[in-house]
Amino acid sequence: MRATFDFNGARVFVFGGTSGINLGVAQCFARAGATVGVASRSQDKVDAAVATLGAGAKGYALDVRDPEAAAEAMADWGETDVLISGAAGNFPAPAVAMSPNGFKSVVDIDLLGSFHVMKAAFPHLKKPGSTVIHISAPQAQVAMAMQSHVCAAKAGVDMLTKCLALEWGPAGVRVNASSPGPIDNTEGRDRLAPSEEAKAAVTKSVPLRRHGQAEEIGQACLWLASDAAAYVSGAILPVDGGWLAAGVPLDLTKMG
Repeated sequence: MRATFDFNGARVFVFGGTSGINLGVAQCFARAGATVGVASRSQDKVDAAVATLGAGAKGYALDVRDPEAAAEAMADWGETDVLISGAAGNFPAPAVAMSPNGFKSVVDIDLLGSFHVMKAAFPHLKKPGSTVIHISAPQAQVAMAMQSHVCAAKAGVDMLTKCLALEWGPAGVRVNASSPGPIDNTEGRDRLAPSEEAKAAVTKSVPLRRHGQAEEIGQACLWLASDAAAYVSGAILPVDGGWLAAGVPLDLTKMG
């Protein structure tokens, strides 16, 4: 059942908001009445996403690894009630075979990119009263083979979330994270589980015995940004069907 939230008049910006989970989050806020901005590297994806987000939507083609580009986008967008930081990279690889550049690229997008986004957004966050939500992952809390780069980067994102909740709380800014489990029809899920057999194994590893939907992550973000969560800050909210509680019992070395 879809909950009802009212974000009429709110300005929401979603980094990475042109595909997958992040596009689903952006669309949830748009349906709830918000004016939504999105950013990602592909101009074509930016244009396609903006076309789905209603009146006032705006898009920016940029790379979160470029702090100046993130700052320019936020300065153009202006006052922000809700900021979603979801840009991410992933590919399965054993640590011993991974290049230093491969490891660095994921850390640069997920962790350093999140820092760039936070720095760029803070001057434009409505204070008090704004909300920041990182899109994290269970790999931040549970070790997973073939995912050393993602585990390291997302663990950093979770700790960045908590540190900023401490630093920005006195200004009235709440900072939380949503940690999605396996989500249908997303590039990340398809990279980690590329075959039907692998998808079935993932489904079996989730206590609720199903994949999630991008809208379910969006609904969790709506709640985190709403007055119903006004006293929630520094939290990492699993939205994963119990996957993290089960210890993410999945061996990617057997996926194919």
